[in-house]
Amino acid sequence: MESDHLPIVLPMLVMMNVQPDEEILDVGCGTGWLCRLLAQRVTQGAVTGMDVSDEMIHRAEAASAGIAHVSFAVGSVDTIPQPDSRFTRAISVESAYYWPQPEAGLREIRRVLRPGGSFWMLINYYRDNPYCHQWARHYAIPTHLLSADEWAGLFREAGLTGVSHRRISDPTPTPDVYSGRWFRDAEELRRFREEGALLVFGGKQASA
Repeated sequence: MESDHLPIVLPMLVMMNVQPDEEILDVGCGTGWLCRLLAQRVTQGAVTGMDVSDEMIHRAEAASAGIAHVSFAVGSVDTIPQPDSRFTRAISVESAYYWPQPEAGLREIRRVLRPGGSFWMLINYYRDNPYCHQWARHYAIPTHLLSADEWAGLFREAGLTGVSHRRISDPTPTPDVYSGRWFRDAEELRRFREEGALLVFGGKQASA
């Protein structure tokens, strides 16, 4: 996951301008690779990874042993096991289209954000990129194939403000021959990367 997603994640982190004293929640953290990457920037704060899979959390904890300001917890985005207004940021990479109820998850994320905090969602599976639509047949659980505007609308319905979205193209060189299961051929992979990942972000309004 890390090597495949770094080319699109690093530009997002630049846009986020993460500060050393932040409190960040990674929703759908998997093995915790993004938490460890964030921990290099958040040297005076804390990074919390959450995943619905206890196996992923066990792996994340093992891989992150010795990093004092990184912690992990099993939890669903529908009921995040964290207090109100704890985090300055929340982030989710390649997870949101798996959420059973995206609108409920976004409301929960808003709840755990501090006033003035923000949520950043990055996904490769979305309706506006036609070269990912065939992935649905490979997924073991139901997914949501939504457009950028539909995701932005859900952000706003959840009470997030200043919502915006953009694409982040993947500059990774395309091989001459592709033999994986996600694309028909190398040309389709090239076009997919050119279309780019979808980044949607919005904030929790600061207190008056």
